[in-house]
Amino acid sequence: MEGGEEFGPWLGRQLARAGMSQADLAAKVGLTRAAVSAWITGRAVPREETMQAIAAALGADRATVHLRTTDIAGSITTGWYHRPAHEDGGREFGNAAAFAFDADVGVLAREATQNSLDERLDATRPVRVRYTIHELSGEHLTQFLDALKWDQLAPHYEAAAAQDQKVSKVLREGLRELRERSRLVLLRVDDYNATGLIGDDYDDGRFAAVVRRQLDSNKKSQGAGGSYGLGKATLWATSRLGLVLINSTLSEPHEGRTERRLIGRLDLPWHEADGKLYAGPAWFGEPDTARGNEIARSWWADEDTVEKLHITRENPEPGTSFLIVGAHDVAGKAEDSSHGDDLDSVESMHRRLVEALGQNFWAAMTAGGSRSPILEASVRTLRNGRVVLEEERVDPHAAQPSRSRALQAYLDGETVDRLTETGQVALARVPLRVPAKRNRAGGAAEHEAVILVTAADDNDGKPNQLVAMRGSRMVVRTSRVPDLPLGAIAFQAVLLAGHAAGDDVPGAQQAEEFLRASEPPEHNKWGPTDELRAVYVVGAQTRLTEFTRAANTAVRQLVGRAQEKKKDGPKVLRDLLKLDGGAGAPVPRGVAQTQPTIQSVDAELEPSGAWSITVEVKLPGGPDPVALMPVAKFDVRSGAKPTVGWSRLEAVKNCEVVEGGRLLFAGGERKACFTAVTDEATHPVRAQLAGLIVELQKAKGASS
Repeated sequence: MEGGEEFGPWLGRQLARAGMSQADLAAKVGLTRAAVSAWITGRAVPREETMQAIAAALGADRATVHLRTTDIAGSITTGWYHRPAHEDGGREFGNAAAFAFDADVGVLAREATQNSLDERLDATRPVRVRYTIHELSGEHLTQFLDALKWDQLAPHYEAAAAQDQKVSKVLREGLRELRERSRLVLLRVDDYNATGLIGDDYDDGRFAAVVRRQLDSNKKSQGAGGSYGLGKATLWATSRLGLVLINSTLSEPHEGRTERRLIGRLDLPWHEADGKLYAGPAWFGEPDTARGNEIARSWWADEDTVEKLHITRENPEPGTSFLIVGAHDVAGKAEDSSHGDDLDSVESMHRRLVEALGQNFWAAMTAGGSRSPILEASVRTLRNGRVVLEEERVDPHAAQPSRSRALQAYLDGETVDRLTETGQVALARVPLRVPAKRNRAGGAAEHEAVILVTAADDNDGKPNQLVAMRGSRMVVRTSRVPDLPLGAIAFQAVLLAGHAAGDDVPGAQQAEEFLRASEPPEHNKWGPTDELRAVYVVGAQTRLTEFTRAANTAVRQLVGRAQEKKKDGPKVLRDLLKLDGGAGAPVPRGVAQTQPTIQSVDAELEPSGAWSITVEVKLPGGPDPVALMPVAKFDVRSGAKPTVGWSRLEAVKNCEVVEGGRLLFAGGERKACFTAVTDEATHPVRAQLAGLIVELQKAKGASS
C-alpha cells in the first residue's frame, strides 16, 4: 500500500473522526464487519475497488486514502479537555515540579536550552535555539485568545484563581494583568536540528515524557545535561497562567507525518467549575474517542492555525517550539525596579535572556579546530507582530572573552604548559577516580579532566574563578579558587570533565555518568545526592572532594609558575595585607591565635536574591578540633543587625558540618574553607539593600 501511515491505524482514526462504527462502514462498502475489523487490525488490506468505496464512504478523495498523510475533516474539533478529579478525593493544588525552580527567564534559558542540547540531532552541526518575546494587545490579543478558545478556559481560570492557594495567587495576578492592561506576553522557545517530540501520545517516548508525565527524563544522549525530568517544568513555571502550547516537527514520522504536531498543556490546581470537580491539568487537542471524550490527543494542524496561535516554525527542520502564554520574570522585576524600568517590560526580559544564555552556554557556543559550536542562540522581541528589538545572536567571545579564548585555544591545540605572555592559555590535567557501581554494574575508572587557565578580562566578571562543566559544555558550577599565591595575576580557569574534555579521553563516559549522578535538579554543583549514594560504592563523595582539591591545586600551580618564584612574597608584605570579609578584630602580633578566624569572604548575589559565599578561615593549628557556628547578619542602615539563616552550608576543606549547623574545624591544620547560601525566606529586606556580615560564634552549650 502507498502512503505514510499504516492503513489500519489510519482507518480506525478516520472512523472515529467521522462518528462512524465499523458496522456502518461495512454496510456502506457492501462487506462484513469482520472484513473492516481485519483492515483495522492489519490482518488484511482492501482491494483497489474497495479503497474507492471507502473513500466515498468517508467523504474523502482517493488520494487521501492512498497517501494517508492527512486526516479527513470529520466532525471532531479541537478544544480543551480537563482531567476529572480523582475519585478517591485526592487533590493537587498545583504541579510540585514547577516549584523546583524560580519563575525566572534566566532559569528558563538555562533549563530549556539544556534540554535542546540534549536533543541534538546531527552531531556535526549546532543546535539552533531562538527565543522570541512577543507582546500582544488590542485586536492582536483578541485574535490570539479566540484561536486559543479562551471562552472554554475562562470558567476554569476563575474557579482556580478564587482559591486561597499559592498557585491561585499567581493566576489571579495573571488574570488581572490580562483584564486591566489588556496585555499578554508570549515567550517562544524554538529549537532546530533537534529530534522533536517523537513517539506516541501515551507510550514511552519524548512526547509523553514532556506532555504527559512528571519526573520522566527520557534522555538518551551520552552527555545529557538533564537527568531528573524537572527542567521542562520551568516552561510552565514561567507562565503566570500555567499554560504552554507546543508545535513539533519530528525527526521520525508519527502517523505518517512530521510537521505541525500540536498540543497544549495547562497546569491548574484542583478546582470546581460548572458543577464538576477537576484535578487541574488540561490538554488542548482533539478528543481521543477511543479512550473517552475527556482525553485529548495531539493533532496535525494546518498552517493557518499555527499562525493564529503564534507558533509557526520558520522551516521544516526537526525540532520543537514551546509557546509560554503569559510569561513573566520575577527576578527581572526585582532588578529593574531599582532602575525605574517597567517591571514587566519585554526589553528587560530580552536583556536578561541574552545575559543568561551567555553566562551559561558560552562554552557550548565556542568553536575551535575542526569542531563547530554545539549551540547557536539568539533572542528577538516583537510587539503586535512588529520588531521592537532585532534578533540578537549571543556571542560567546563578547559574553565571556577570557574563558572563550581559553576553550578555543584548547580546541585549536594551541595551549602551553606555563603562562609567559599575555593572551596565552595554560593547560594541566587532573585525575578523577570514578568509583565502582554497586552490584557490579560498572567497575572503577580513571579519567583525566582538563584545566585551562588564562589572564582575566574585565568583561568576564569576578576574576580568579574556576568554571566547571561536562557533557554538552553547559556551566555546572563557578567557584573561587582558594589559597592563591600572594600577588598572583587575575585569571579565569575552566575545568572540562567527561565528554567536555573530549569523547576520546579515557574514562570520559564513566566520568560523565558519575558527575551527572552527583548533580541536584538545578545541575549547578557536584556533590552528594541520593542517586550517587544508591548507584556507587561507599567513598563516592570522597572522590568528588579529591577531584575538586586536585583542580584547585592545578590552577594554583599554573598561576604560581607565572609568578617566577614570587608566589609567597616578602613576609612584611604578607603581614600588611588587608583581608576582607568580616574577620573581626585581628590577632595582635606576638599573641598566639587560639580560635579560628575568618580570613576572607568571597560573596555574590544569586539570581534568587540569596547571598552565596565562599569563606576562607585561618586556623590556630592546635591539635584539637574546634566547633563554631557560622552566622550571617544583614548590615542594614539603622537598628540592630538582623541574623539570617542558611539554606545551604557545605564544608570544602579541613572542616565538616556537624549537628546543629555547626562547623567542626580540624586540628593540626592552618587553613579551612566552607561555602554557604543564605535562606532568602529569612531576609528582612532584599539583599541588594544591605551588606552582609559573616561571623564565627561559639555555639550555645558547646564545650569547645
